[in-house]
Order: sequence, then C-alpha cells, then structure tokens
Amino acid sequence: MKITKVSTLVVNANMRNWIFVKVETDQPGLYGWGEATLEWKTKSVVGAVEDVSRFIIGEDPRRIEHLYQMMYRQYFWKVGIEGMSAISGIEHALWDIKGKLLGVPVYELLGGRVRDRVRVYNHMGGGQMNEMYESSTPQEFAERALPVKEAGYTAIKFMAVPRTEPVEGTRSVHLAAKLVEAVRNAIGPEMDLMVDLHARTWPAMAIQYCHALEPYGLLFFEEPCPTEDIEATVQVTRASRIPIATGERLVTRYQFREIFEKRACHIIQPDLSHVGGLWEARKIAATAEGYSIAVAPHNPN
Repeated sequence: MKITKVSTLVVNANMRNWIFVKVETDQPGLYGWGEATLEWKTKSVVGAVEDVSRFIIGEDPRRIEHLYQMMYRQYFWKVGIEGMSAISGIEHALWDIKGKLLGVPVYELLGGRVRDRVRVYNHMGGGQMNEMYESSTPQEFAERALPVKEAGYTAIKFMAVPRTEPVEGTRSVHLAAKLVEAVRNAIGPEMDLMVDLHARTWPAMAIQYCHALEPYGLLFFEEPCPTEDIEATVQVTRASRIPIATGERLVTRYQFREIFEKRACHIIQPDLSHVGGLWEARKIAATAEGYSIAVAPHNPN
C-alpha cells in the first residue's frame, strides 16, 4: 500500500478559513482526512502541506510514526507553526486511513475509549467570534452569554481583557471585572466561566486581572502572557489563585518541556491541529500527567 496524493481543501469560515488535508492511497476508495487550520495563515499552511508531502508520496501510510519523523526531521530549519500545522493535518489523515483499513475508530488505535461523554464549552456569541470582539459593555456581554447557556452548555469562555500596556492604571482592570460580573450575574452560579487574554498582558497587569476576577469563580484564566516568555507566565501562575492555562500556540513536546519543568501553568492546551497531530498530543498529555498538570485540548474552530 502506498500514498499517491496529498491535497488541501480550504473552506471559507467565519473570520478565518478552515484547512483540510486529504491523503489518498493506491487502494481504491481508501483515503483519509485531517485538519491543518491555522488562523490567518492559509496560504503558508497550504504551501507547507505541499512542501512536506513530497517526503511521504510512495510511502506506506500505515507507518505513521515513521512518516511523522520523516516530515519533521527533513526540515533543515526549525519547524514553525505553519509547518507543524501541515504535519498535523497529514498525520490526522494517516490515522483516518489506518482506522478505515482496520475497521475501527481511531480511539481504539490510541488505547481505547476512556469515557462515553466529553464535556465541552462554547465561546460567548456561540461561535460568532465577531460578536465577542465587538462587545464592549457589561450589558452586551451579558446578552451574548445567555444563548450559550440556553443551548445547554455548562461552561463559557470569552475575552474580557483589552490590550494592555506592560504597566498602566487600573481602569482596564475595573472594566474587566464589570464585564465578568455581568456575565456571572446573567448565567448564574452553576455555569463555569473562563477568561481568555490572548497573551495581551504582561505579568504586572495580568496579576492584577487575576486578583480582580477572583470573586467570580473562574474555571481558568487563559494565556495571560506571550507564550515565548515562559518566565512571565510562571510569575502569574505563582501569584494567581485562579488556575492558569496556556499552550495553544506551542508545537511539539519540545516546546512544552519548559512549561512542565517550570510548572508554568495548571492546564496545558495543546492544539491537535498544530502540535504535530494526535500521537504527538498523546505524548504531550502523558508528560503533563507526570507533572500533575491538567490537559484541555485546544482546537482552532
């Protein structure tokens, strides 16, 4: 059995494109699909898929680990987020092929089913991300949080923190507290809240946000600082009583290693479309378990 073709399908979605990868084989009707979506990087990811696919054409799609190593190690330069997203999408498709070939779902190939249900959360606006970005008042935040609760979700995430200078006054901190308070009052005490900072703050301000939002019972506080500065996140984690989450912009187990060694967060968020695929994410999750760090898989949609 051999891989004969690797192609991409780009779908125009709200505020971004979805990038799907199709891997075809010489067996009639046997192919696999994966996802390599990377926000606002469509052309570079599609090009990266084309670049790395030449290493696996003619190879056996069942040798997933071998093919992953071929794609990853053939790069002379360090593999960045675009290249790893391309590899991830191809890797997903290889698992899809193997599952179809053996007649089993992919989870059976990864150790078997652990649970029957997985709890999920939704963003404020119910997937209409522009609504979250365009909301600015407590009333707007409350109104756009309610549909998520009405849809049956038990947790909601939103961005309540504006872009912040390294050190500034407390006006933005007070505003963030008012926004979160409005959402909490609207949805009640039983629903979990998460606030995403999108790496917009530095430690001095991130810590102030943590303290200001503590009364509202956040499940976690996501990506307070730029992920390339692990020490900054360490400072926030040590000062915060709210669990800190990060990791959606990291790729491969090697970039997560410093997070683990420094216990820089309480929750890691490896994105299965960026880190290198399902198997690489499994390795990252296993390492996190050894450090008593929780895992909340991220996705780009």
